[in-house]
Amino acid sequence: MTASPRPETIAMGASRMISLTLNGRPVTAEAEGRTNLADFVRDTLNLTGTHLGCEHGVCGACTILVDGEPTRACLSFAGACQGADVVTIEGLDDDPVTAELRAAFNREHALQCGFCTPGMLVSARDLVLRLPEADETRIRLGLAGNLCRCTGYAGIVKAVASVIAERRAQGIGPMTAERHLGPVGARTGGAVSAALPAAFATTATPSAAMVLADDFTPAHSFEQSFEVPFPPAEVFAFFGRIEEVAACLPGAVIDAMSSPENVQGGMRVKLGPIATTFRGSARIGRDDAARSGTIHGAGADGRSRTEGLIRYRVTDGATPGTARVVLDVGYTLKGPLAQFGRPGLVREVAGRLIAEFAANLEARLGGTQPSPTQARGLDPLKLLISLVSDRIGRLWRRGGPTS
Repeated sequence: MTASPRPETIAMGASRMISLTLNGRPVTAEAEGRTNLADFVRDTLNLTGTHLGCEHGVCGACTILVDGEPTRACLSFAGACQGADVVTIEGLDDDPVTAELRAAFNREHALQCGFCTPGMLVSARDLVLRLPEADETRIRLGLAGNLCRCTGYAGIVKAVASVIAERRAQGIGPMTAERHLGPVGARTGGAVSAALPAAFATTATPSAAMVLADDFTPAHSFEQSFEVPFPPAEVFAFFGRIEEVAACLPGAVIDAMSSPENVQGGMRVKLGPIATTFRGSARIGRDDAARSGTIHGAGADGRSRTEGLIRYRVTDGATPGTARVVLDVGYTLKGPLAQFGRPGLVREVAGRLIAEFAANLEARLGGTQPSPTQARGLDPLKLLISLVSDRIGRLWRRGGPTS
């Protein structure tokens, strides 16, 4: 989600005078350093058209324009917007694009309670100004950062599409540059390709600036283990063949290996029709004497970033001729992905992935091909559905039906 375009260090408890342009007129008012832009325009400047919902940058109700770009006002400090050009929904009263959208929202029954509508109109206006055509897929993804609990989105999408189609039919083309595919207000930057695949897969390019910190301290950690019916020496040797390891890990791809210790690649993730790849780099270490190793990697998809450190060791299994692999996993998530990164959920999802990896590893060591799961990419949605189903099943078996 977006932060303010003018980052500035401000003492959190101190007050200061904030001067900016609001809806075309200069304003100056006092605010504490911790006051966000939404509270500033609502409580200090009495413009209550900007609504506050989640206050975590997720629902999009507080979306306004800062220097012409849709911005989550709840995530932007007022003091960091010193000198900015801020436009709220009130400032769009006479805007011709917003007027067309208001009419279309009424015509297509695109609002009910109206709480999300101010932020939705700001986001929709941005789509009208930058999308070359009324593409339903792009509209839905562009509005993904604005939640509506009433309409089911169908009317909203139709309203936005109708305005875009009407303007293009009149010869009015896009007025602003396109950005990477993603919700408005996300500040993804860059241009969208003119031709997208049917599944509109988005792939971030490898980042040369993906630095692996030597003193990385994970925010969360957990331990997992599994056993395979092969000798420990054979299993440990397998972990040294990175291409084969990647072939067993669902969604993993390798782009290049500059050395046996340095790998560039990524992880494919698929949610419904949307696919993306977290790309980055990894540094690999091995201790032959201890049959242990480390994999330290970091990756990003343009909006979210993750860094992790996996320590593994291969020991004797419960029975002779078997091996036990113990994994100590530490990770940090930043960006929109972090809101879905609750430690308990991550552990459960990781457990499923490790189980698939173990099955593929066993198949590979046994001389057969791993399952085709990795070719399809990691699908967290299916994993979550499976987790929820299992939890419901356990609760049902524990309590049973009541009479």
